[in-house]
Amino acid sequence: MGTPTRLTAADLGRALATYRDLLRSHQAYLNRLNVYPVPDGDTGTNMALTLDAVVAELETATDTASTCKAISHGSLMGARGNSGVILSQVLRGLVDGWKAAGDDGCDGAAIAAALTGASEAAYSAVQRPVEGTILTVARGAAEAATAAAGDGGELLGVLEAAEAGADEALARTPELLPVLARAGVVDAGGAGLCLLLHALLHTCDGRAVPDAPEAPAAAADAVAGDVDIAAAHDSVSDLRYEVMYFLEAPDETIPAFRDVWAGIGDSIVVVGGDGIWNCHIHTDDIGAAIEAAVDCGRPRRIRVTDLMEQVEEERWVREAADVEPDESAAAAAPVTTAVVAVATGDGVRRIFRSLGVQQIVAGGQSMNPSTAQILEAVEAAPASDVVVLPNNKNIIAVAEQVQQLTDKHVEVVRTTGMAEGFAALLAYDPETGGADNGAAMAEAAERVISAEVTCAVRDTDSAAGPITQGDWLGITRAGIEAVEPSVWEACTSLLTKLVTDDHEIVTLIEGEGSSAADTRRITEWLADTHSHVAAEVHHGGQPLYPYLISIE
Repeated sequence: MGTPTRLTAADLGRALATYRDLLRSHQAYLNRLNVYPVPDGDTGTNMALTLDAVVAELETATDTASTCKAISHGSLMGARGNSGVILSQVLRGLVDGWKAAGDDGCDGAAIAAALTGASEAAYSAVQRPVEGTILTVARGAAEAATAAAGDGGELLGVLEAAEAGADEALARTPELLPVLARAGVVDAGGAGLCLLLHALLHTCDGRAVPDAPEAPAAAADAVAGDVDIAAAHDSVSDLRYEVMYFLEAPDETIPAFRDVWAGIGDSIVVVGGDGIWNCHIHTDDIGAAIEAAVDCGRPRRIRVTDLMEQVEEERWVREAADVEPDESAAAAAPVTTAVVAVATGDGVRRIFRSLGVQQIVAGGQSMNPSTAQILEAVEAAPASDVVVLPNNKNIIAVAEQVQQLTDKHVEVVRTTGMAEGFAALLAYDPETGGADNGAAMAEAAERVISAEVTCAVRDTDSAAGPITQGDWLGITRAGIEAVEPSVWEACTSLLTKLVTDDHEIVTLIEGEGSSAADTRRITEWLADTHSHVAAEVHHGGQPLYPYLISIE
């Protein structure tokens, strides 16, 4: 059987299934690509989850029209993160080529046109495009494919040219973005897009797909990551929040909506059509970003991410998912008000259980639990009133959606970290109603000062001074407060700034990377410098952050 001269919509569907598998096999590698000083890489996860949604939609597709619709709808509704949103627009543009070709499928010239449409769609979705990102790679593939088709190339030759053009464009990304050049690496979103060309070639002639490479030696644990498409931020001290939501609004209102967003942030991506839009922005003004949507339509599934605190937590989330259910929790006696908490690490889960939590949902910053998962835990809780502790800014909006989906009375206490969750539980009374518990627990959580310590994964600057890869960072809600050569010095430097005469308790939650010696140094320093403060130490087991700190 010879090499085909056309790829049908069904072939495209098979290629996207292969692409999903490639993203999964390369996921850990792409997640290590990171241009921020904290370990927050989740590019591979976001792109793979976007393709998961596409492949799920394709299961019911039966012809060209339904296949194209499944890809467009699945990629729009399933897009995760900046890289996922851009990828969704690439796929939607690509699908337009198959729609134009019809049931006969795309030959070489049509593939080139489809790749060009995909590149143009991606660029048009971004308010202020920046070269050296996934956009550059999409255009490199399209231009090479167009040149090959113009020379009379058939399907296979055009796809091979597109793959080579994408690879060449990816190799140039460090020349276009200084942040990549300083890390000595290429853009992660662009690297993920190159895998799409490999998947198309595999579908065309059965050639082998690439194995995931090792992390480049120049960046051992942190290579270039999910660079902001529109701003390519060089520092975590720029715009702090990522806001994403779906917007139901008439298409004619979107230009004005984009203009409003242009004045309050960057990394702006707005994709969609026919009344439904996937919207992404980096901003310091969360309220204005959401109000702009209310002015022209109805926002839903709002997600706000604190970019300073974002951290790759997929490993421990998957490990937590493998833990057998707590039989004692399942058999818990009915109470007036139960508590559902989102938790990280084995020790943290044990602490929550000891404080009275009946249901625990595994999840965190980069691997947020879905509304369905939180709803399932709420329904399983042994009470008609339920308090939910999201314990992360990203999860608050998702948790609040549960209130509309259950007959139970649900109170969401807007906890943004584990320390706030612990503090809230000190005010929990299982025999009191949900409204009273919610108010008391929220007040308790607000009294806590929370902080964390992690290791820098690249060189950069910050308000606390220059940062070198391997430095230890002390971080609060306000940003990076301390930069020190050791983890215990970062903790004590942080505590120097935070602990006052009014405080009584400092709690250290030990995670991976902590040690008994460091914990002893910290508690002895605290006893010497703040003798009126009691130190409490708990094992949390959380990844990437050796110490979580709360001050009461």
